[in-house]
Amino acid sequence: MRRVCVYAGSNAGTRPEYAEAAELLAAALVRRGLGIVYGGGNVGLMGVLADTALEAGGEVIGVIPEALLAREVGHRDVTELRVVSSMHERKAMMADLADGFIALPGGVGTLEELIEVVTWSQLGLHAKPCGLLDTEGFYRGLLDFLDHAVGEGFIREEHRAMLLVDDDPDRLLDRFEAWQPPEVHKWIDRDMT
Repeated sequence: MRRVCVYAGSNAGTRPEYAEAAELLAAALVRRGLGIVYGGGNVGLMGVLADTALEAGGEVIGVIPEALLAREVGHRDVTELRVVSSMHERKAMMADLADGFIALPGGVGTLEELIEVVTWSQLGLHAKPCGLLDTEGFYRGLLDFLDHAVGEGFIREEHRAMLLVDDDPDRLLDRFEAWQPPEVHKWIDRDMT
């Protein structure tokens, strides 16, 4: 593993613990020699994540659509800022550059990005770990929903288990290092017969 894609809010949220979680995750990634791929912003948790990693000497690659750069929310001091034409291109490039994915607290965009890469993993389109840094129980509602969907027969237990969750960045990264890709194609073949 060389780089981790981190999805994070463009706002800082109402609790100081959210920014602290971004700082702790950035520091843990840099300590382990892992680069960060993120949405390229200089605001909210994205800005906190990037600034903390840069101050610690880490590699930070931002990927931002031209339209957002024009609104002056792009972080111009990152190791590398890649400007793309669309949100779709942004997400694809972030996924290509990363060897794993972690979501910090965020809004609809953060949730959409995370769910997309988990879905890609479930379908066998990539074999990279996906995780949530569940700061202050921020994702408890989502986790309850996923568990409910398992109980109602819409998500398989083994697919639900593909999303690694912890409230501590180092423990989550330890789980990333120990993670083994599931035998996804076995499930897909079984579903198609």
